[in-house]
Amino acid sequence: MNRAARRNSLTEDHLRELLTALREIGETDATGVVLAGDGPVLSAGHDFGDVAARDLSGVRELLTVCTDLMRTIHSMPQVVLARVHGLATAAGCQLVASCDLAVAAESAGFALPGGKGGWFCHTPAVPVARSIGRKRLMEMALTGDPIDAATALDWGLVNRVVPDDDLDDAVAELLGRATRGSRASKALGKQTLYAQLDRPEDDAYAIAMEVMASASQLPGAREGMAAFLEKRPPEWPD
Repeated sequence: MNRAARRNSLTEDHLRELLTALREIGETDATGVVLAGDGPVLSAGHDFGDVAARDLSGVRELLTVCTDLMRTIHSMPQVVLARVHGLATAAGCQLVASCDLAVAAESAGFALPGGKGGWFCHTPAVPVARSIGRKRLMEMALTGDPIDAATALDWGLVNRVVPDDDLDDAVAELLGRATRGSRASKALGKQTLYAQLDRPEDDAYAIAMEVMASASQLPGAREGMAAFLEKRPPEWPD
């Protein structure tokens, strides 16, 4: 995100830029995506100048585009990793929570600031709740106060916290491990994980069992099992 002068705030135009970029990447043979921001913060969330100029229908359209972006992160076959430096607030925090993985610098911070303002963080709270749980969400959403990177790690909002100077190396290391293996197998695995999360256990097992049975017939699965049985390195077909 290259709107440093506006703290990478998420206007509708910028949300559509991100959405287009991710959809285009989703159609390629790329294995992973790093979501990062230029300037002092990752993202300050929605641009109030953009929001204040809209009527009810216009704000609904803005939030629909934002939700489409978050859903695209989940549905696209690639692993999406957030590289977090500085603050990620409101819809910026929503972006981090929506990514498959997140690595934060020690200087990073996270907030749902609507709780101490006039426009509550209703939609940003959706993926944050699914990352950190109810009571921690309530603290973030009701107080609006930021949490530091160490707390975000403890609460499950990010996967790693590293010294600022080590951020790029840590991003590359985790993404490298998360993208190895069969691309098709991982894409199906990611999409199935999101499909079964938050469902009752019986429903989750029904989804996972059928997909896992079907996936056993994929070329990547066949090659992985054959390589294990033959005690040789796999040669992935995808």
